Amino acid sequence: MVALSERRSVVVISDWVDGWPPADPSTAPAPRDGSAWRALDPASRPWMGTADHREPVAGGYLERLPLALVAAGIVEQAEIWHHWRGEGDPPFHRDSPVLARRAFRLDHDHAPFASTEMIDFVRTFGAPHILVVLGLGVAPELLALCESSIILYNSIDAPSLRVPPEVSEHFDLVITGAQWQSDEVEARHPGMRTAILPVGPEFAAIDQFRPLGTPKDVDLIYVAAAQPYKRHDILFDALAQLPRDVRALCLFGYGEDADALRQRARDQNLSIEFVGPPGVPIDEVNRLMNRAKFGVVCGIDDGAPAILTEYMLAGLPVLANAGLRCGLQFILPETGMTASTTGFADAILTMRETYAEFRPRAAVLERWTWQHSVVRLGAIIQQIHDAKQLHLHSQV
Repeated sequence: MVALSERRSVVVISDWVDGWPPADPSTAPAPRDGSAWRALDPASRPWMGTADHREPVAGGYLERLPLALVAAGIVEQAEIWHHWRGEGDPPFHRDSPVLARRAFRLDHDHAPFASTEMIDFVRTFGAPHILVVLGLGVAPELLALCESSIILYNSIDAPSLRVPPEVSEHFDLVITGAQWQSDEVEARHPGMRTAILPVGPEFAAIDQFRPLGTPKDVDLIYVAAAQPYKRHDILFDALAQLPRDVRALCLFGYGEDADALRQRARDQNLSIEFVGPPGVPIDEVNRLMNRAKFGVVCGIDDGAPAILTEYMLAGLPVLANAGLRCGLQFILPETGMTASTTGFADAILTMRETYAEFRPRAAVLERWTWQHSVVRLGAIIQQIHDAKQLHLHSQV
């Protein structure tokens, strides 16, 4: 266990692994040790930004949660940490006076990810006050070192815990997307705190997605990676049953299925326009959304996708698969409807006729923007902090 950083800070460790493996692993640079970290240029050191700076809450799910904690005054500094398996030095970038992102070399190439470099960094500069672990997780050695931190976990995906028990036992709070996920956490770790507060849709940014009042020249849009779990096949099967004047737009940020989906649309003469991969900037995503009457979410084994409330903030009601395992709490009478896989085609026709009757943006503004969610999360963080302090005092 190490001391906390001098400034109130939050670190989000992403589930991404950046860079490409070197052709010859033996040529990869040796990890930095503590002495190398102490020699960092002052601009690259952590917890050195302007304490009273307030940055707009914007970006993806990686950015919005830490920036919300800064905006609410719960912390002063935020960093996003990635793992690096590429050649050369891992990158560092300061997005703003309060948000920086850095990468650390991996010790090996499998999850949960371990980085001696990251451990040495924490030993050198202190542990963050709040540590948010996403996805496939990090080695238990790092979490043990950050025992004084408040450690949050969100799998981002449908499995509630994508880490082994020796990792998850270190968590103070698991953020889930549905009650069944909270039940799974309780079954593994009785008494562990959970909160149904999925980072993507709950920490929505008010103006990042918004109505533009532009013409709607397509019926529906699906913004989702071109990957099997996003279940584009359900949408395509439905479109194949419908008149070809039902027009769709598929926006891919990334994914290995893009070429196959384009080929299927050609083979079946489906009225689908495709954009990406690669992805497009957020403003362009918003513009493309505004071309549609409603958005769809087709997945089943999916976490609560951020796109649920992003569609709604852009003014689009949502047609969601009734089998979606996380996130159906965002589908209300005023925000959209659900349909079974076999009923998706009929639901598309219904939504095409009734889309203007919904009030999705107003519902999000009343319930799910970051201003609402950070109050709930802040209260839980305070409870965990108080309990940890009480425990420490009882040991004295």
